[in-house]
Amino acid sequence: MMEIKIDRNIIIQNPETKDFLADAYYPETQEKLPLVLFVHGYKGYKDWGAWDLMAKNFALNGYFFVKFNFSHNGTTLEDPLNFGDLESFGQNNFTKELSDYNAVLSHFYDNPKIDKEKIAIIGHSRGGGISVIEAFEDVRVKVLIALAGVSHFGYRFPTGERLENWKKEGVMFSENARTHQQMPHYYQFFEDYKANEERFNIQYAAQHLEKPFLIIQGTNDDAVKDKEATLLHEWCKTSEIEMIDGANHTFGAKEPWTEKTLPEDLEKATDLAVNFLKKHL
Repeated sequence: MMEIKIDRNIIIQNPETKDFLADAYYPETQEKLPLVLFVHGYKGYKDWGAWDLMAKNFALNGYFFVKFNFSHNGTTLEDPLNFGDLESFGQNNFTKELSDYNAVLSHFYDNPKIDKEKIAIIGHSRGGGISVIEAFEDVRVKVLIALAGVSHFGYRFPTGERLENWKKEGVMFSENARTHQQMPHYYQFFEDYKANEERFNIQYAAQHLEKPFLIIQGTNDDAVKDKEATLLHEWCKTSEIEMIDGANHTFGAKEPWTEKTLPEDLEKATDLAVNFLKKHL
């Protein structure tokens, strides 16, 4: 069995936001390795559920796999497993997430183990949407994969009276179903989106993307409907789409994940991703 090395909780510095953590999984080899960055979604974090097992799977297939926390995802350097900094969560926005994406990519880009010509990014859920924009903007990225990726950010903001109330109050709250924490969103999140609406247009980025793009979607996803996957596929001329019958939003994973193996649907998704990377990277 191939020896896998794991470096946990590497501190990534980003002067534009703040320091955040990343984990790297890679096979012990003298060869330069393709880099795969994985980004979590809304209310997500790098250590959630079965992401650890997924990371090991990629490493066993010969990839230098990195998963990381966005700087303002609500976790802290001291406690990456819990939402201990709700103030940061409330101050998050898409500009900060793209800045973090650039910071973590730059950090590992100069790692001597990395083949700089072979870089892929994978995003789950909202992270899938951010990844479409990152792949469009960053020439270093060669291949894109979205797992249950969103097709539009604007649809997820409130409208009408709810939007007016948010503006007036300055904050609205969303309950975390697992922890029952009331997680704040400050109005700056919407202001940042509106100020950069052209940049954050996933449709435009997908339509102008000229890189291999794999869209993986479950047919039983309550959070991101499969229509979003088919839209992404229609927009991007270089995309392929794989529907996993019956898979939910997290491809069968949950927090905590105590099994020693990946859930069946996430294993299918991982195999599809690995095969796509072997073909295009």
